[in-house]
Amino acid sequence: MRNLIFEQPDRTIPEYASTKLQYAWESIRNPVIIPLLKLAVILCSGMSIMLFVERVLMALVLLGVKVLRKKKYTKYKLDDLKQDLERNKNYPMVLIQIPMYNEREVYKLSIGAACALSWPSDKLIVQVLDDSTNQVLRELVEQECHKWIRKGVNVKYETRSNRNGYKAGAMKEGLEKEYVNNCEFVAIFDADFQPDPDFLWRTIPYLLQNPKLGLVQARWKFVNSDECIMTRIQEMSLDYHFSVEQEVGSSTYSFFGFNGTAGVWRIRAINDAGGWKDRTTVEDMDLAVRASLKGWEFVFVGDVAVKNELPSTFKAYRYQQHRWSCGPANLFKKMTKEIISCSRVSAFKRFHLVYAFFFVRKIVAHWVTFFFYCIVIPASVIVPEITLQKQIAIYIPATITILNAVCTPRSLHLLVLWILFENVMSLHRTKAAIIGLLEANRVNEWVVTEKLGNALKQKNNLRPSRKSRFRFRFTERIHPLEILMGMFLLHCAIYDLLFGHDHFFVYLLLQAGAFFTMGFGQVGTIVPN
Repeated sequence: MRNLIFEQPDRTIPEYASTKLQYAWESIRNPVIIPLLKLAVILCSGMSIMLFVERVLMALVLLGVKVLRKKKYTKYKLDDLKQDLERNKNYPMVLIQIPMYNEREVYKLSIGAACALSWPSDKLIVQVLDDSTNQVLRELVEQECHKWIRKGVNVKYETRSNRNGYKAGAMKEGLEKEYVNNCEFVAIFDADFQPDPDFLWRTIPYLLQNPKLGLVQARWKFVNSDECIMTRIQEMSLDYHFSVEQEVGSSTYSFFGFNGTAGVWRIRAINDAGGWKDRTTVEDMDLAVRASLKGWEFVFVGDVAVKNELPSTFKAYRYQQHRWSCGPANLFKKMTKEIISCSRVSAFKRFHLVYAFFFVRKIVAHWVTFFFYCIVIPASVIVPEITLQKQIAIYIPATITILNAVCTPRSLHLLVLWILFENVMSLHRTKAAIIGLLEANRVNEWVVTEKLGNALKQKNNLRPSRKSRFRFRFTERIHPLEILMGMFLLHCAIYDLLFGHDHFFVYLLLQAGAFFTMGFGQVGTIVPN
């Protein structure tokens, strides 16, 4: 029966449309498809090895740091620093910046947490940078600020008539205010971040002891990680980022990318680096790289965690990932020459910045995941002339996956879902990285990540009606590229099921299902209009 359905096409030009298609495939298969796939295998194998080596080296460094107890921040005697500060009463002036844009659901949380920070009231300024376009919301935010002013907190409510530079523009203008001249440090919190009252006591002393220190970065703690499967998967990826990438960068190079929030900067370091710039959508990373090239050191304090919210709708998550993937690629293009030509830092650190920090983590990681695991390897099923070594196709990705998953032990049972989800998102991230490198359309697109105010949600929230869920599913939640990829993988799976001699079709069916699921927007929290 199989031979009757899938018989080899005649080499003469056929008459029927279906066999014409087969003839066209056979005519380009040998001269075009096979050579291209062989080249792709070589390139992707090389990039896969680069990513593997980078991940293994970071794992070894982290293991050494933990075994030898050589975390960067542990060399500071924090308790002695606190006692000395309290004894001398020589508190530095600290500015708190809270940039926000139409943050109706969370503005009270961030302002309240910032105003509740434990620090002498005469040495603390809370600056709310409100770029909201909703006039009613602006009035609500201003009222919240005045409420804390009446309680004795020095709150400055700042607005602009435009959104020039977006977040970077708002913070730059905020630092230019006259009352900031006496401030030595600035702590930055996005609108959904809620620092504990002792946050400044656990971060400022590092900056006071080491005058070369420009940034103290805390890690993130997610208040809604159990909202849905998508937030659990995000938690796995971000736990790896903080536990491994940030920790290793801090302990070895005294450099890592600023996360844009939950960190304290020395204002002199910001000014020395040229201040905030809005040339990319990752103004935080831009500032960190420029400050590092000026010789400033960074420290990541993994013991200090700041509560915040993960995007729980797929639409918000896609916008966030576009910005996080496009921005670094665009910054890589803009700063490569500047990094290479900088003589102030060592050649080793410059190599780390260009090769490991930017090229491998921000470019190669996305491209390998999409091109190799979602296109080249599945295509080898229908083009058996392409041979793949098990070490490259199986062992390397398995090792990388395990190294990532061990950072979140409670979610190990979601490992398969994490793989499928990350493979689908690699399409979106790869497209964004290419846009950033080519400076194409949407390169400077800035969409604020939507928050649902999970810290205020009650467990008995009503589920949206079927009508609203239906409207969301079939109008705003369709993603054609993901659906096309699902169709391609489904074709490969069926071909392998009929003609293959292994069980690779099981993975292909699962991955195709993941592309279809996300292509039709059936992930994350579904919110009614």
